[in-house]
Amino acid sequence: MPASSDLIKELRIDRNASAAPKPARGRGAWPWLAGAALLVLGAMAFWLLREEAVPVRVATAEAETSAAASAGTSVLDASGYVTARRIATVSSKITGKVDEVLIEEGQVVEAGEVMARLEATDAQAQQDLAQARLEAARNDASRADAQLKLARQTLARTRDMAAQKLVAVAALDQAQGEHDALVAQGQSARSNIRVAEQSLALARIGVDNTVVRAPFAGVVTVKAAQPGEMISPISAGGGFTRTGIGTVVDMDSLEIQVDVNEATIGRVKPGQKVEAVLNAYPDWRIPAEVIAIVPTADRSKATIKVRIALLERDQRVVPDMGVRVSFLEDAPPAGANAPVATGVTVPAEAIVQREGRTVAFVVREDRASQREVQVADARDGRSRVGRGLAVGEKVVLAPPAELADGAKVLVQD
Repeated sequence: MPASSDLIKELRIDRNASAAPKPARGRGAWPWLAGAALLVLGAMAFWLLREEAVPVRVATAEAETSAAASAGTSVLDASGYVTARRIATVSSKITGKVDEVLIEEGQVVEAGEVMARLEATDAQAQQDLAQARLEAARNDASRADAQLKLARQTLARTRDMAAQKLVAVAALDQAQGEHDALVAQGQSARSNIRVAEQSLALARIGVDNTVVRAPFAGVVTVKAAQPGEMISPISAGGGFTRTGIGTVVDMDSLEIQVDVNEATIGRVKPGQKVEAVLNAYPDWRIPAEVIAIVPTADRSKATIKVRIALLERDQRVVPDMGVRVSFLEDAPPAGANAPVATGVTVPAEAIVQREGRTVAFVVREDRASQREVQVADARDGRSRVGRGLAVGEKVVLAPPAELADGAKVLVQD
């Protein structure tokens, strides 16, 4: 029987055997998976944090040259007014009571557009009567055609019977007479149809005359009548009868008319360059040129009228505005007098207001830099900048609201 000490040895645990290494289970794949996850997270972070470029349009700041050096100096100054070559007080062709007015001051109308309507009760009744007469004339013509058809058949039978000596010659003569009478009656009926058609056309003209239309495209400057008033194309010699619905001005026909003294008219010639300044906008210089010198003089004022064309169209120019003009001498030959730079000009849309400051955005190396600028004046769609910009710099046109200082930009053509 084994000793108790031997039994105890059998119960001991072999620690060296339990510490033996076990085979690894996939330990080599974990570093690759961790690296791939890091790459994915990095790409996502770059995509989320990357800066979006703001698409913009740019223009180059240019040097402004003096008007005297580039366009010639003023040889004569004069004052006058803006006038319209096409202006009309629109009235109706007939006398009648205004039923509806469809215009207001400042409204733009197209040629042929309805401006007003007169009461058309009488004219409509005349048109309905003419229409009824036309229908009656057509009915008479149809009845005459039917009778003529019957008379033609009767005449043919009577001729056959007369040839066979079955009827007297008098019967044939009577059938022939009735046939000829119905032929004439049919012609008269067709003539009545033509008369009725002309009467209907005239009645329709009468109805159309109750509609007042714009003679040409333009802007309504005066509304002269109201519903319920009487209107007439001729002067009523007083009373409450209006002579027009409203006044339409063709804004494309605006020009300047000035009176030039006889003693200085020799300095003016057709086609001469002119610089015009409206009294309402003293900082806006409008390029213009002489259209014609009117070949007549005002004896009482010793002046001659000169017509001047505006080379720029703008909604700020309206009829009867006061204007001062400078007749310019011809530009000097190239190289005779070099233009003198007087400042930097940029398109007016490049100047914006941000937080109460006048700024522009300059593009350099795909980045927008905000510059505070000082605008001297603005005219002809451009702003003259006295401080903040240099000639040749690229400025952003109409900077979007999201454009900030230092933002990345994408210049578009």
